[in-house]
Amino acid sequence: MAKTFKTKVNNNFEFEFKKKEVSNLDALQISKSKYHILHNNKPYKTEIIESHFNNKIYKVKVNNSIYNVNIINKLDVLIKELGFTIGTTKHINSIKAPMPGLILDINIEVGQEVKEGDSLLVLEAMKMENVISSPREGIIKTLTVNKGETVLKGQLLIEFQ
Repeated sequence: MAKTFKTKVNNNFEFEFKKKEVSNLDALQISKSKYHILHNNKPYKTEIIESHFNNKIYKVKVNNSIYNVNIINKLDVLIKELGFTIGTTKHINSIKAPMPGLILDINIEVGQEVKEGDSLLVLEAMKMENVISSPREGIIKTLTVNKGETVLKGQLLIEFQ
């Protein structure tokens, strides 16, 4: 059975490719992210502008047009058929102190919208500064600590709406 990939381009168009078709593609790699491709005797200049390998999301430039491409494999299709979703928002509603320490800096305020990975605060523990980052996108509901305050392990620091 041939391995098949489905792609979704700009969230509008879906295409299906077999591994053999991709292997037989007349493509010449010019640099780390640029390729010259011949398809049906027509040349294409391509460049991978952004790649999020784990999420299988790419931004590709073909000649002078930019496309957002999502690659979907059999496992992704099966997960969808079972009613699960990939990449859903994490349901973490609060952040607690991972260890006892001193709050050195607070980078957020109540009502502020944050993205996953944003720096929320800095906790000093055992003479090391630990940046506490946002585990998800959301809006800060409550901030229960102040700069210069000592916290205990497991103490509530931040709640999300």
